[in-house]
Amino acid sequence: MAIDWPLLLKEALGDFAAAALPPTMSLPALPLAVTQFVQKSNDPKAEIKDLAKIIETDSGLTIELLKYVNSAFIGLRTKAGSVVHALSLLGLRPSKNLLITVGTKGAVQSRQSKLINQGVFWNAALQKALFAQEVAALLKTEQDVAFAGALLQDYLLPVVTNELYDHYLEFIKTRDRAAVDMSDFEQATFGWDHSLAGAYLAQRWKLPDDLVGCILFHHRGLEILTHPQLGRSPAAAVALSALLPDQLRQSYQGLEQLLMLEQKWPAFNLMALAEKVDAKQKESGVKMHNDFPLARRCKVGVNQDANNADGTIKAIPQPALAAR
Repeated sequence: MAIDWPLLLKEALGDFAAAALPPTMSLPALPLAVTQFVQKSNDPKAEIKDLAKIIETDSGLTIELLKYVNSAFIGLRTKAGSVVHALSLLGLRPSKNLLITVGTKGAVQSRQSKLINQGVFWNAALQKALFAQEVAALLKTEQDVAFAGALLQDYLLPVVTNELYDHYLEFIKTRDRAAVDMSDFEQATFGWDHSLAGAYLAQRWKLPDDLVGCILFHHRGLEILTHPQLGRSPAAAVALSALLPDQLRQSYQGLEQLLMLEQKWPAFNLMALAEKVDAKQKESGVKMHNDFPLARRCKVGVNQDANNADGTIKAIPQPALAAR
């Protein structure tokens, strides 16, 4: 079934506008070259050489594209010596997603956060992205979209947690006393959450609808698997990755839900996927400290939840996974 992304986004975003955010909040901006590339690539008549010229105006994007295409992680037999060649080898949509993630990461990393360690944050984001990619393969959906969507799902958190530091500090204190998910806390406190604000900004940047959808629906949890359109989409893979542990512990009992999903979906094995993610992260060549591999995060998280949980676990829906 084809996904009607424009309709889903319209219904979920509703009348949310930037006016709902604090007036003092300074939102990040994508690099000009990324914005121009996204807009130009939406033109079916756009030629690769013209798209390459846009990338070449930004030396950082050029280096990142060539480094990624020529990495052992991609494993292409032919090495790219130019941006045109790199775009041809990688493909337009994967190239677009790569540039969007690189540009967004750069825009957010330039901000200081009093609550979030940027190195730990992006390491966890990469783990979620690789995990979502593996889940997307199980769901037989677009792996590149799932990877980019998972990497970007929380991109606005360093900004909002810094701008609204006192509120998020209260979340951490509340979370240690009771089972509270971050999105629920945000909705109760602000009337919006970072997935809604992040998707709104991503739409203003004119990012692809499927990528905006991955950001918007990433806190839907296991319920997304029962959605008639999203259940087998990249957004579902991203939503499962959002249940993984991170430094803010956004999903209080996410690991329990993933473990219970194993009972419903034989192809889904949490620890096997976590170990595969750790292996891929090591192979990726990304210069990022990984002092806390995902397999270790999962083991520690399960033990922590077993000690702290109040015995109440959110109901697990009955996803139609048998045929997958």
